[in-house]
Amino acid sequence: QQTGAMANSPSAAALLPRSPRAPLHPGGPRSPSLSNSQQPAAESRQDSQYRDTVLLPRSNFPAQLPGRLQPETEVETQQKCGFSELYSWQRQRKAKQEFCLHDGPPYANGDPHVGHALNKILKDITNRFYVMRGCKVHYVPGWDCHGLPIELKALSEVKGAENLSPMEIRQRAREFAERAIEKQKSAFIRWGVMADWANCYRTFDPKYEANQLRVFYKMYDKGYIYQDYKPVFWSPSSKTALAEAELEYNEQHVSRSVYMKFPVLKSPPKLTSVIDGSAPASVLVWTTQPWTVPSNQAVCYMPDSEYAIVKCTTTGEHFILAADRVESTAAVLDTQFEVMSTCKGVDLADGSCAHPTIPGRISPLLPANHVTMTKGTGLVHTAPAHGMEDYSVASHHQLPTDCLVDEGGFFTEAAGPELKNKNVLEEGNEAVIQMLQAAGSLLKEEKFVHSYPYDWRTKKPMIIRASKQWFVNTASVKATAQEVLKKVKVIPTSAANRMLEMLDRRTFWCISRQRCWGVPIPVFYQKNTGECLINSETVTDVIKIVEQQGTDAWWTLPIEQLLSKEAVAKAGGHDVLDYVKGQDVLDIWFDSGTSWACVLEGAEQKADTYLEGKDQLGGWFQSSLLTSVAARKKAPYKTLVVHGFTLGEKGEKMSKSIGNVVDPDVVINGGEDHTKDPPYGADVLRWWVAESNVFTEVLIGPVVLNAARDDINKLRNTLRFMLGNMAGFNPETDAIPPSEMYIVDQYMLHLLQDYGSKVTEAYKEYDYSKVVRLLQAFCSRNLSNFYFSIIKDRLYCEEEKDPKRRSCQTVLAEALDVVVRSFAPILPHLAEEVFQHLPYKKGKGVFRTGWINVSSAWKKPGIEEAIEGACAMRDSFLGSISGKNALEYEVIIVIEPGLLFELMEALQAEETSSVSQLNEIMMASQTTLLSELPKETPADAIIKGTFLINLEGGYIREDSSYKVIALPVTKAKCPRCRRYTSDSSSTLCPRCLKVMAGKGST
Repeated sequence: QQTGAMANSPSAAALLPRSPRAPLHPGGPRSPSLSNSQQPAAESRQDSQYRDTVLLPRSNFPAQLPGRLQPETEVETQQKCGFSELYSWQRQRKAKQEFCLHDGPPYANGDPHVGHALNKILKDITNRFYVMRGCKVHYVPGWDCHGLPIELKALSEVKGAENLSPMEIRQRAREFAERAIEKQKSAFIRWGVMADWANCYRTFDPKYEANQLRVFYKMYDKGYIYQDYKPVFWSPSSKTALAEAELEYNEQHVSRSVYMKFPVLKSPPKLTSVIDGSAPASVLVWTTQPWTVPSNQAVCYMPDSEYAIVKCTTTGEHFILAADRVESTAAVLDTQFEVMSTCKGVDLADGSCAHPTIPGRISPLLPANHVTMTKGTGLVHTAPAHGMEDYSVASHHQLPTDCLVDEGGFFTEAAGPELKNKNVLEEGNEAVIQMLQAAGSLLKEEKFVHSYPYDWRTKKPMIIRASKQWFVNTASVKATAQEVLKKVKVIPTSAANRMLEMLDRRTFWCISRQRCWGVPIPVFYQKNTGECLINSETVTDVIKIVEQQGTDAWWTLPIEQLLSKEAVAKAGGHDVLDYVKGQDVLDIWFDSGTSWACVLEGAEQKADTYLEGKDQLGGWFQSSLLTSVAARKKAPYKTLVVHGFTLGEKGEKMSKSIGNVVDPDVVINGGEDHTKDPPYGADVLRWWVAESNVFTEVLIGPVVLNAARDDINKLRNTLRFMLGNMAGFNPETDAIPPSEMYIVDQYMLHLLQDYGSKVTEAYKEYDYSKVVRLLQAFCSRNLSNFYFSIIKDRLYCEEEKDPKRRSCQTVLAEALDVVVRSFAPILPHLAEEVFQHLPYKKGKGVFRTGWINVSSAWKKPGIEEAIEGACAMRDSFLGSISGKNALEYEVIIVIEPGLLFELMEALQAEETSSVSQLNEIMMASQTTLLSELPKETPADAIIKGTFLINLEGGYIREDSSYKVIALPVTKAKCPRCRRYTSDSSSTLCPRCLKVMAGKGST
């Protein structure tokens, strides 16, 4: 008798309720992996007489692609499956929803590296998911093309670069950037990144530059951009101002710190009785930058802190310093201080000192809140031209803020003949120390190791230097920016706080640079007064020209063509020739930060997602937010996704000296020596990105890449099994409806439905490593270890068109479709390759035919009890015959009458069967289901177990016990199906006889 579909069991509907519940074992039933000796119908030992009657898997799909075949197959797949046309195809289709991922422009100054791979592949996985979901995806790749790093690299290739004109520099920088863009673009295409590569954006495109200037003027007009003379971070090696985001800190920088004395000229009134003039008195000051001493204008104290007047036991001099710093300072100076008196900082008011090196200059004692007590003397040397806090003290007290240092970091003539033309960080520093010594003001010089800002491009020390610059007043935008940012979804959430903190610390943003490779700040200056001219007329005229000719026009056209007489007259000027063009260009963070205005479409000009590395929390994410909020009071993005950096396999930074740099091109195509650097193909690179926890640092190296290749090969094996067993099957004509399937097949559809919804949610949350974990668990646990191992007999030995065989082929077709679609955004080459090998037609490839399609009707939680109950008994049985062939046994299952017995009866209606659904799960040659233990059963042959039935969301809970008895088979092995169900070893079992009769053979 054939036991077929669940529908054939009269009590099935009652026994298998459809109420929702969580699976007992995550990911399905527990099942050991089976060795070949345990597999039914093992191909390797088929009797030759019946070999051709067994339906073994047939597919040309390779289990793995060794050597060069992997990259070659991928390139072939890209061409065959229209990778290059996919973006424009999806833009042209009708779609209810648009998804916009705005590409943060990589810098066009070098070869593609693994950091690019991490970022671009993450974006592509996201975009492909949304394309498959039916959205119209908007993704325009771009490049950041201006700035000093490109200029420096372009000029490093030229002899006599210092003699080039601005236009020659711009031309060479542009050519360099164009070459870098082409290199990077071809790599991105090879990685399978979907985009319209003929229409990218570049920050040196005239239309882009014109839009950027529109945003600049809008911000200027609203009062957010202003010009001012104040201290900024200055790079002497680059001769330009830099923003804070362009600094990197050297923790091992060594400064020549000095302790010096400023003789008291006018005693603070409250201290006159203590400092009586009988012994010389001085304030004690410490600095790590002696070169700034010639610019000193004051000494600052903390009003609320405690100060001491001490007597030096060595010299008898009196010194003033913070009470908390007396002992440590005396130890450094190798002397002892006797405390004569103490006072509050406010008591130092109205005192003044003599400048330590400049006769006749007075340095007043002034209160300030930036004074620290953690190091130094608690009294701070104040040079307004060389410190942000120093400058604000000077502004408050109307002190001079003159800068004695030029753009190259050399003392100017105003610093005096002893210092003129000396480099402040080198011989100029030494000269100032010598001057302190000669004046008797130097008490001690020592090396001081501390964190110090360096120019991130030249890797040389910065200085702080006052100069006339253009600024964005971030203080006035900050509150709105923070409010707006709180409404943005940030993944991971911890990154939101980091960005809010960074915004909080930012008071102004210096946006002018003293270079020529960039977008000019469209300002004219009156030759005599230096007064700047900028208004809507002047800017509109410049923008028109830039839109047609690009910003080269600023350098090539005479001023009469850039500035109209009308604009000059309106501003109250007389002659255009009274003005000169400004020489500053905009900071490249302003360039890229205005990309929303140039790339995003529609009135909203808002992207669904910005996805970049964590360095952009202080970079592009922030400059985009600040420009957008200043110009239109809203964020340019709805979601921020922030990933970590790439590191070597052991968590170390990549460097050529260590030899751990991973080149994406070598990963894909292999190195010179394929035994050392084998060709992995792009999908291995993509798998590495997806499986990594990208929200922390991402490690890469040979071990990681080999593991990724092995994972993909395991996946290929699973796919090959499904493809091979669908030869001759067409879902449109041969599929079996779920209601007529075996219960275990329905159970697999139930698991598929669950898998599909979990994978979809993980993609929506950008959690691609979860997608990979779900995929691997489903393929190895549910498919390979469980389902494939039990259906092999049905697939190989039943008649080709038997509904029982078609039932599991229907499940395999659905499983293959769901699994391939679930990993398609991650492994597009493999997904399309699988679709090429389908034995039936499947439309126009994976990406043009939509996302995972699972039916809610597949969700049948009650089925879990039947299948998982049977699996629990199967585990008991297999555990008792450890390592032996399950087919050499028949199983007796004893369950007392009740719910569990009824569930098992739904899987096997008759008492004993070798073809029932229950026997298929047990994997034995025969299964007997009883409600009582047979008499004379040896006690040591009984395996006892329990199974918890949990139905109706816990409303029905029943702990049922069962007994399993494994007995050696009594029948002979069937020469066709290898199961022990024949009367003799020379005759077929009843099932195989029936199949053969149907084939018209004996």
